[in-house]
Amino acid sequence: MSIIFNILWIILGGFFVFCGYFFGGIVLCMTVVGIPWGIQCFKLAILALFPFGSEVTSRFPESYPTSGLNIILNIIWLIFGGLWVVFNHLIWGILLCLSIIGIPFGIQHFKLMKLGFTPFGRHIVDY
Repeated sequence: MSIIFNILWIILGGFFVFCGYFFGGIVLCMTVVGIPWGIQCFKLAILALFPFGSEVTSRFPESYPTSGLNIILNIIWLIFGGLWVVFNHLIWGILLCLSIIGIPFGIQHFKLMKLGFTPFGRHIVDY
């Protein structure tokens, strides 16, 4: 069932979300300083291409302390563009959830919003 939803997602706009993150990652990786953030854009691009059947989790169990470097990188991410990513997915998620047909796609935007808020220290797991 997730294959059908992923195909519909790609046809109905997911490909453009993927392209945005992919090209953003390429531009960030062209600079030496932007490589860590470019890699996170590629992570978002992968989830944006196939969001159904995937989940965003922390790298470590809850008992492990979070890395101080991840916190600093996430703060820099939020200041220089991450908030726009979060607001974009929040608005699209709310708009899609207004219709019954759009609810599964809106939920996927909320999933992308979760990864877009703090991409460092998280990874994508297929279930």
